[in-house]
This record gives sequence, C-alpha cells and structure tokens, in this order.
Amino acid sequence: MLPRYSHPKSPHHFTLPQLAACVLLMFYLDLSYRDMEEWLLASDRVCQELGLSRIPDHTTLQRTFQKLRRLDFEKMKNQLLEEIGVDEEGIACDSTGFSPGQASLYYQTRRGRLYRHWAKGVYAVGIASQFILSWRSGWGPGSDVAYLSGLRRDARRYGHYQGKRKGWVLLADAGFDGQTVGDDELIPPVRRGGSLLNPERRGRAERVSQARLDGLFGQRWKAETVNSVIKRKFGDTIRSRKRSLQRREPIVKGLVYNIHL
Repeated sequence: MLPRYSHPKSPHHFTLPQLAACVLLMFYLDLSYRDMEEWLLASDRVCQELGLSRIPDHTTLQRTFQKLRRLDFEKMKNQLLEEIGVDEEGIACDSTGFSPGQASLYYQTRRGRLYRHWAKGVYAVGIASQFILSWRSGWGPGSDVAYLSGLRRDARRYGHYQGKRKGWVLLADAGFDGQTVGDDELIPPVRRGGSLLNPERRGRAERVSQARLDGLFGQRWKAETVNSVIKRKFGDTIRSRKRSLQRREPIVKGLVYNIHL
C-alpha cells in the first residue's frame, strides 16, 4: 500500500509505513510533533511493536505528514473497510468544522475574535457499523451540496446490493439539498419562500416525512455522533499552517477514527 521508503536514496533509518504509523498515532493522541517525539522516547513497548530501532524527531514526523497524499489515506481506509466486510443498508452524511488554530472556541469567544472561516470535514457514515465510508474536506461556512456526489460515489461500494439491485439509502440534512440529490435519497428539500412548487421536491419532502415517522431518518444522528467523537477524542483544531495540509487534516482524523473504532 505504501512504498517501503519515500525515496531510493533516503537515509533508510525508518520505513515509510513506520513513520506513517507514528503520524497516525500522533493524531490519535492529539499531540504536537514535538510532544509525539517525547512520547515515543518514553514508550519502549510501542517502539518495539513498530520495529523502531531509533526515535524519529519531530521534523521527520512533520515531513512525513507532508509526503503522505490524500490517496494514501484513501487506500488505508479502503483496505480497513474491505477487511472488515462493511455492508450497509443506510449511509448518513454530515459535516463538521475544525478551528484553523490551537486557540479554543472559549478563548476566541472571550477575545471577541471568532474565526470567520474554518476547515470542514464532510463524512459519509455507515448506520450499522458507524465507520466512515467516504470523506471530503473543504472550507466553511457554506453549503454541503458540492460534496454530495463525491461522498456518494466513494461510499456506494460499501452499500448493500441484492444482486445488481441497490439495497441501501442515503440520508442527510437539508444542507446537502441541491440538483445532485437522487430520487431515492432522503434529504429534506429547502423550502424557499415557504412552499415547494416542484412536484419532485414535494414528493421528496413527503418521503422524508414518512421516513421520520418510520424512524429511519432519525438514524442520521449517528453521523453527528461520529463528528462528536472525532472532535472529542482527536481534537477540534487544525495544527497545520499550509492550507493544503489544513484540508488534509479532517481526512486524517476520519482515518484515525476508523482505526480507533
């Protein structure tokens, strides 16, 4: 999945999988690069399990995170889900925001200088397994409709099928409403002007109302629970300063959540 070394002429003190494991563990423990180096120095058993003969310093961990691509995290996620054998009849989508700095929301509120933009993680979650099946990242505030097609495309491989017949349904809140919503998806249409004129949107509103009565639409809260766990366990802030790396962190947090689960 990952090459043994990032470059043929690298020092070869550590393999890329070893360093990647250290980076994921760092996000799991919600530590800084320097604190992770000190944690490894005090954790002989972990170093033994990872096969580390020496401790990577904080700059090595930082460079490793920069080298790892979004596709690398995608491959790790897919291998994990395929080994588990995830097969979902319901997939719920939701988004959450991460502060682009280490200051807490309480501190920002006291200073009266709240962030106007934040990193956004958008996740498609299996209702039965509560694993994250697909993810996207971007910047908030803003509608989530732009992420719907990508989430659906990547998550459908883990949906249930009866032969070639689709046997799963996608649930999301009204923030995902838009022209890309499928006929069989349970996403409440936004009522602009207080009424729904389009027959298709009225029909979807009726299906969502029925799904609420049946208790199916209420299962969407599991995606909100996943967001809560990610922020509580792995932090609600973004450590990176480069925007490209900031967008990568919600994806890493999603992968670490799956490993934790």
